[in-house]
Amino acid sequence: MSVIYNRVALIGLGLIASSMAHAMRRDGLAGEITGTARSAESREITRELGFCDAVFDTAAEAVNGADLVVLAVPVGAMEAVAREIAPHLKPGATVTDVGSVKRAVVEAVGPHIPEGVHFVPGHPLAGTEHSGPRSGFAELFENRWCLLLPEPGTDRAAIDALAKLWRGMGANVDEMGIDHHDLVLAVTSHCPHLIAYTMVGVADDLRRVTDSEVIKYSAAGFRDFTRIAASDPTMWRDVFLNNKEATLEILGRFTEELFALQRAIRTGDGDQLHDYFTRTRAIRRGIVEAGQDTDAPDFGRGGTR
Repeated sequence: MSVIYNRVALIGLGLIASSMAHAMRRDGLAGEITGTARSAESREITRELGFCDAVFDTAAEAVNGADLVVLAVPVGAMEAVAREIAPHLKPGATVTDVGSVKRAVVEAVGPHIPEGVHFVPGHPLAGTEHSGPRSGFAELFENRWCLLLPEPGTDRAAIDALAKLWRGMGANVDEMGIDHHDLVLAVTSHCPHLIAYTMVGVADDLRRVTDSEVIKYSAAGFRDFTRIAASDPTMWRDVFLNNKEATLEILGRFTEELFALQRAIRTGDGDQLHDYFTRTRAIRRGIVEAGQDTDAPDFGRGGTR
């Protein structure tokens, strides 16, 4: 595949940005890749690994001359970064992000985008429990979805070029409204993470079960909870603070379902439990059949990543 952007600037050098760099290099999608990170250690590791052609100490320097700028920082840091880079953005450039909350990002970044620069919010639905510049790998986006969330009136050519880049990195691409995105992700990602953190916390608080027993006798379900709960705490703090409405709505629905299950268990209503588990099992099968997971029991724990 040919070069789509002559210069791409990565602001933040964690899992997503480093994986983007590896994928763009693998497929020749970018002529040059620059990067920066708040942490001097991350910048030094990136220089050592060499997945960026140049690593700068500031975001203002990194975006100079860039045709595509990718904001890959926690949601809470988006506004400060947008304010810093705004005077240095190249006319005609595209700015995108990879945050898992969109309304808050649009409100934080949008006002700082200069006239003549295109803002196309994005969200690749891919990740692992690992973070930092060493965690990236080119295959992260293979057969995963990347959602683009352009505001009405956004330049169509800018949207199409960004979609082409994501497809070039192996992703499937779809477009979605911002608020609908935040509700969908509250269901599919945000609340499951909160529940995972809670379940691991419950295991820690339940003193009748020792730490060694939790670790030694973890069945598949609890292992998957601990894998999810290992995710970056700063990122998830910002997700919940910036997607309050949708998250609280889904948690309310979850609580109602949980109470219904508690009642069924208490009253010995086996039929209700069986019907409920049958329906949810069908959803799980649909996820596997859509290629968004595997039915292998060790999913997410194999390999070294």
